[in-house]
Amino acid sequence: MKPTSKSARPVNLDISTIRLPLAAITSITHRISGVILFVGIGILLWMLDNSLSSRDGFNNLQETLTSPLITFIVWGVLSALAYHIVAGIKHLLMDLGFGESKKAAPRGAMLVVVVSAVLILLLGVWLW
Repeated sequence: MKPTSKSARPVNLDISTIRLPLAAITSITHRISGVILFVGIGILLWMLDNSLSSRDGFNNLQETLTSPLITFIVWGVLSALAYHIVAGIKHLLMDLGFGESKKAAPRGAMLVVVVSAVLILLLGVWLW
């Protein structure tokens, strides 16, 4: 029996050798930033609840926020939010028919990376 073309194709199971295009990487990181936001929003809501519970709660939270670790966590959540918004706008534009071509996809992905990097750096400057 003659093998079909589908079964005769080579299968690459070594994921470390697969080179994804930038558009695929930005799409995957968009999903990862969504997961980070899901967890991070819980942390931010807890902080908001503490700050609004009483004057002592606000003062305790203010002291906690001076810790470099907590500032780094807040920066991480805000960075994920900035990236998620920028990548989400790109996806919305693609839903409207802009940037869907093979030529425009890498440009859009690069724009997402550059704009997000600038916003993340500005957030870092603002927090520290």
